[in-house]
Amino acid sequence: MPVLPPDEQLLLRLRARFGKAMQDYGLVQDGDHVLIGLSGGKDSLALVELLGERSRIFKPKFSVSALHVSLDNVPYQADLEYLKAFCESHHTVFHHCTGHFEPDTDDKRGPCFLCSWTRRKKLFETAKALGCNKIALGHHQDDILSTLLMNMTFQGAFSTMPPYLKMQKTDVDIIRPLALCRESDLQALARLRGYRKQARNCPYETVSHRADMKALLQQLETLHPEAAASLWGAMTNIQTDYLPKKIQP
Repeated sequence: MPVLPPDEQLLLRLRARFGKAMQDYGLVQDGDHVLIGLSGGKDSLALVELLGERSRIFKPKFSVSALHVSLDNVPYQADLEYLKAFCESHHTVFHHCTGHFEPDTDDKRGPCFLCSWTRRKKLFETAKALGCNKIALGHHQDDILSTLLMNMTFQGAFSTMPPYLKMQKTDVDIIRPLALCRESDLQALARLRGYRKQARNCPYETVSHRADMKALLQQLETLHPEAAASLWGAMTNIQTDYLPKKIQP
């Protein structure tokens, strides 16, 4: 049997893992209208490509829109014409809006949290206005595992960002269709497709604990190549008999 070229292997692997996440976690249903949070980075561009493609050729049938949120006090300059053309080429309707936040109004939560919260609020507002019932975010498996490590280390909680998050206070849910895709594959896809990088010039951006956790994940994979798969499996293999239990008074 002939061996496929590396580029074709990459596309097959990404589509297979994307499709598995969609099926295993029940991310879309017939008639869904999904709004993609489009930052303009490689992950959200890959999400537009893969989700837009799937909406055209697979069941269940659903429609896709995308929203790029600009913040008027953060000089993050996206090429809106490029993003619009990219979305349209992948059967996705492009939307854009502008928000604002005051970075000095909260002593406990820094500007990165406020920026993220403002963008998320705009996503939910736009989803409601467009009649979308789901918001798709571009977090991949490395993001989810890094969050698991971060929550265990800094919060003492065995938790992370799930592929499907049922929201309690709104009828717009969050899905993460890239949940089973590795970041290395998404980087390779970006090179293969020639995704255009967006200018980043954020005055608040610094090295974060999340970056440290990604480095830790890479170290674990150096020790054991299947470490990521083992961590992923551990989240649904909780053996409570072998965990500490407090005696109830």
